Amino acid sequence: MSKLQKIRKCYGMMLIVGMGGIACAALPAKSMASASAQYFQRIATFPVYRNLAENQSETDETVSEILAVSEDENYLIYTDGVQQRLGFVDIRDPGKPQPAGFVALKGEPTSVAVKGNYALVVVNTSVDYVNTSGELVVVDIADMDNPVISQVIDLGGQPDAISISPNGRYAVVAIENERDEEACPDGHGGLIDAAYGDKQACQAQGSELGALPQLPAGFLQVLELEGSPVHWRAERVELAGIGDVGAEDPEPEFVSVNRKNKVVVSLQENNHIVIANLKKRRVKRDFSAGYVDLSGIDIEKNKRIEPTGSLKSVPREPDAVSWVSRRFFVTANEGDYHGGSRGFSVFDRRGNIVFDSGNDIEYLAMRIGHYPEKRSGKKGTEPEGVAFARYDDGRQRFLFVGAERANLVAVYRVDRNGKPEYIQVLPTGVGPEGILPIPGKNLLAVAAEKDDASEGYRSMITIYHLENGPAMYPQIVSRGTPPIGWGALSGLAADPSDSDRLYAVHDSFYAHSKIYTIDVSEVPAVIDGEIPLQRNGGSVSYDLEGVTVTSEGGFWAVSEGKPGVSRNLLLKISAEGNVKQEIELPLEVQKNQRKFGFEGVAESVGGRVFIAFQREWQDDPNGLVKIGEYDPSTGEWQFYYYPLDAAPEGAWVGLSEMVALQTGELAVIERDNQQGDKAAVKRIYRFDPAMARDLGEQYPVVTKVLLHDVLPDMRRYNGWVVDKLEGMAIAFDGTTYLVSDNDGLDDATGETMFLRLESLAE
Repeated sequence: MSKLQKIRKCYGMMLIVGMGGIACAALPAKSMASASAQYFQRIATFPVYRNLAENQSETDETVSEILAVSEDENYLIYTDGVQQRLGFVDIRDPGKPQPAGFVALKGEPTSVAVKGNYALVVVNTSVDYVNTSGELVVVDIADMDNPVISQVIDLGGQPDAISISPNGRYAVVAIENERDEEACPDGHGGLIDAAYGDKQACQAQGSELGALPQLPAGFLQVLELEGSPVHWRAERVELAGIGDVGAEDPEPEFVSVNRKNKVVVSLQENNHIVIANLKKRRVKRDFSAGYVDLSGIDIEKNKRIEPTGSLKSVPREPDAVSWVSRRFFVTANEGDYHGGSRGFSVFDRRGNIVFDSGNDIEYLAMRIGHYPEKRSGKKGTEPEGVAFARYDDGRQRFLFVGAERANLVAVYRVDRNGKPEYIQVLPTGVGPEGILPIPGKNLLAVAAEKDDASEGYRSMITIYHLENGPAMYPQIVSRGTPPIGWGALSGLAADPSDSDRLYAVHDSFYAHSKIYTIDVSEVPAVIDGEIPLQRNGGSVSYDLEGVTVTSEGGFWAVSEGKPGVSRNLLLKISAEGNVKQEIELPLEVQKNQRKFGFEGVAESVGGRVFIAFQREWQDDPNGLVKIGEYDPSTGEWQFYYYPLDAAPEGAWVGLSEMVALQTGELAVIERDNQQGDKAAVKRIYRFDPAMARDLGEQYPVVTKVLLHDVLPDMRRYNGWVVDKLEGMAIAFDGTTYLVSDNDGLDDATGETMFLRLESLAE
């Protein structure tokens, strides 16, 4: 039995490949499944730059942070702290959201809630961290074509969050008066500004950057919402003296009010929780948010996903908080400067822990390729947002947990004892912040605040609808406990004799190159094994961009070079992952290297190996990119030119992947570097190198024929179209598989598209 046949024999089991050979192990029970027949499906993505003023550039930074919805549920309302505006989005047709303008504010809006015909937005007008101030701006939204500010109420400090009681009688505002992260107490009531001085001065005072106390202290403001806004008054509720850390300097972060008019308040930096009675305007109960021991997590930033570390007594330091009933509430334990337990917790109203997620969110992110490895040494996925709502006339109780660094929202059902059951995961934009259930229309809206036009992603509001049918995301997952960590999939290959087996590689975003094995008999597809690559007995780290199975039962792969750093290499790899050969380009070709080198590889009829270069090199005419042909029997190379499609303005077009067809032709992915609504070129072409070879030229130009435009397939999922469509494989049964490179969430949404096409048609 060949080594590749041994790998195939592990189908349906966990594949383990190491120095001792190949072994199979039973897979753990599936954790992605759910008995529910209803799931939230993404129906629209709205980039908020579409709501900029006509005289602004569409590349101007603009954000959506906290969300609210009008009473008739026809308009989303969002805070834009960068542009100092309150924005509006028309969702009368939620699948086609439209820009609906904005109201300018005199400061940074930090939160918003709706009471009848009024949007209540809290605005930070502070000049610095000591001289704090803020306002409650009441915006009349009765006429959404002409919203106007009707009242401004002084809040006496820097606000962070607002919540309105379910009966509409009260509004409560968290006045955080946040600390300066570049300062520390000097021990005499003042601050040491370490940004301009010696940071060791903090240590000399027995303190650290960002430490508490940093006065003025935070507090609550409570408003009784009776009559016209002109009669509303803010009443202060003190919180000083409460907290695990820096008790004289409470910094309330988030607030949530239940049906009994009790407000739960998170004091994030203080690692504390407060429950106050709004009617009596006093604190009823307070308690520590507590500490967590974490095990089986990744705690080191090292370009590897290694969930083998542990942390002891980590303060939860909760951010968002939400009641899930009169008895229970949930916290998102994002952490601040001391803690962050990478999960969420359910408390009862007396402070007892009912449930703690432990490392569940970390594992969920690893399982779907959303784990932010660069944050391993800090707070991992950073669950920041939580929201709860009853759907289906109260019969379904959903909890939503947003992970800021993993770009996801996890959905749970909550029973009457406060225990959550995992249902599904939703992809978001970069940095999900505001989570807004809209049960009246079976909708959920999520605002992602990160916006960077130069990197290709924008702040966006994603809309989901609760409906029957299987979940559309994720499309590929991994198995195991802990799961196989993966991401940045850059190449895909089919098993020549098993239609249910694929192989994939990752690029240089992660260290220690490996080949993943994928079972496509299931939906979503399952990464069920990994083959670490080795050379001369040691691990290797290539920039793998393409892979294919050889006729001998091993693999060909290509590693992209970087001028002055690394070479473009064709690699011959055994079935168990040993690199047997590193094959370089001829010197006269390699000397013209540019950044964008080897991207795809295919073994064609007769054992010849073809390589796709991504973009033009120094000696190439504009619009023509090299295809290399290598003969393993002689070691000789020859080259062709492939004509690229015209690039959109300000963009480039190149090749991403190559597959050999049974006809002797080759198929390639041709793509631009554009995302979202700017994406234009995501296509599959075929060409016949034999026809070009007969031309007798040094670099004959191949003739290409369009096989399939992939862009409509990508847009069908109603998300932010990713740029890097990088992997393609055609299985033995003719099914074509495509995968996108999610860049390991580095300046990217992190979403991995894994598409299945029954046939390739022009």
